[in-house]
Amino acid sequence: MELSNMSAVELRNLQDKIKQEMKKREHQDLAKAREQIMAIAQSVGIPLKDLIAGGAVRGKTGSVAVRYRNPNDASQQWTGRGRQPRWVKEWLESGQSLDLLRV
Repeated sequence: MELSNMSAVELRNLQDKIKQEMKKREHQDLAKAREQIMAIAQSVGIPLKDLIAGGAVRGKTGSVAVRYRNPNDASQQWTGRGRQPRWVKEWLESGQSLDLLRV
């Protein structure tokens, strides 16, 4: 096929056909990959959801317990991780001890 001999319309049609074929092949490749993954998971006896989530390898992740609570507003809590909330900074700037906020 000599592209330089084709008209612009013919080239656009060819481009559209190529795009359609690429989408078709991508879907086929994806389906084939899914089948292979399912076969591997079944062969080792691991449920697919555990394989995807990493449940067989990772431990459980949970929430971190609250370590500090604002005595003036119990809805304001902090785990002690990450940046200090504004209410904690204000508490410390007023000369109070962080230990007084411990739960």
